[in-house]
Amino acid sequence: MGLGSDSLPTLQVIRRNGDVVAYHLDKISIAITKAFLAVEGNQSAASQRVREQVAILSQLVNNALLRRLPAGGAIHIEDIQDQVELALMRNGNHDVARAYVLYREKRNAERAADKQNHTAPASSHTLNINVNGKLIPLDINLLNSMIAEACQDLGAEVNPDIVVEQAVRDLYDGIPFDEVRKALILSARSLIETEPAYNYVTARLQLDLIRTEVLGESVRQTEMKSRYVEYFPRYIKMGVEAGLLDAKLAQFDLSKLSAVFLAERDFQFGYLGLQTLYDRYFLHIEERRIELPQIFFMRVAMGLAINEIDREDRAIEFYHVLSSFDFMSSTPT
Repeated sequence: MGLGSDSLPTLQVIRRNGDVVAYHLDKISIAITKAFLAVEGNQSAASQRVREQVAILSQLVNNALLRRLPAGGAIHIEDIQDQVELALMRNGNHDVARAYVLYREKRNAERAADKQNHTAPASSHTLNINVNGKLIPLDINLLNSMIAEACQDLGAEVNPDIVVEQAVRDLYDGIPFDEVRKALILSARSLIETEPAYNYVTARLQLDLIRTEVLGESVRQTEMKSRYVEYFPRYIKMGVEAGLLDAKLAQFDLSKLSAVFLAERDFQFGYLGLQTLYDRYFLHIEERRIELPQIFFMRVAMGLAINEIDREDRAIEFYHVLSSFDFMSSTPT
């Protein structure tokens, strides 16, 4: 769809207050243009180069949203803004991406301040969250535990308390727990500019969301070795039955392959790398992802080894090379 079109009737936007409104591609173009102007000055508004870049980036964002919801539906405003950030970074517009991130954080701070000025401050102990339709008190200890795991082995450069404090400021009574997770991700991501180590904190919080989508529940890092072993054969079966995987993959010795999974390598990812895998490469059935990072690498390794004589041994070798980031196959593989 071109930029001249007014709206996409198949897509809707969920605003921060829960209202659902029509999706307008022009609003994405305006937001990207403002980010360019913040970096290059107002005079760049007349630049043909900037206009062309805005058109390309807007279309990239639009295409990403349509890939996520090919049959239409509603998408949260924060998810749309995430796609704008990713498009800017992938296109090499790092200064513009930085300006866009800072603008988002400024607006978040303004909204939080406005909320404090117009509502009585609520204690974190009285704030309720929505879990499967039931309201339960927010468990701050759970949030602290999630952030502590995400900050594991990153040293004194990261402060778990700041991430939690910033996230809680943006919560509201009755917020779905998935939105609480996203608030933690946004909080950690806003700190990347001040300390690059928060890039890994953000990625690990995003990883928790992915694990919940794939496995149906939040799983601690210490449990992931056994969960990879348990889930891998089910994944192969699902993928083959859905026509996403070659039936020959089911003929591998899956027990031998699953025994070598290194769950700790999930923590090697930065935010952009993990988000790119999620958006573009993880297999999905009816918009639900069925792959986790190490399973993705093993799937690629099995494809590379499928015609080898000692295919399991070769697949394991390929897996170690891929999952250590020593080598990465090109997209068509």
